[in-house]
Amino acid sequence: MASSQNQNSNFQDFLPLMASKLGGDGLIGELCNGFNLLMDGEKGVITFDSLKKNSALLGLQDLSDDDLRSMLKEGDFDGDEALNQMEFCVLMFRLSPELMEESQFLLEEALLQEFKDSC
Repeated sequence: MASSQNQNSNFQDFLPLMASKLGGDGLIGELCNGFNLLMDGEKGVITFDSLKKNSALLGLQDLSDDDLRSMLKEGDFDGDEALNQMEFCVLMFRLSPELMEESQFLLEEALLQEFKDSC
């Protein structure tokens, strides 16, 4: 399990940096791209099999089956043993405490942009 903690720590370090460079919309777009890389193309969700098959694309090839199952369980709010896009994005934010602290800024930025677009 230590390997997954190290992998998560490495990932956590990059998410706030991505948010600051890409802005709110850009970060969400990149999270969606990550979801699309990991999902089962037929089912439209991330399953254990699709996560195991595609995890090397994100540098997670060293994670054990138990680690992968734990990741799925951590984010699976509806109990279907898979992650839909919303569950995946929420999980990525939860894995990054620093980004959670910055989420207020991202929300304000998105609201300001929405306000500017509507004027």
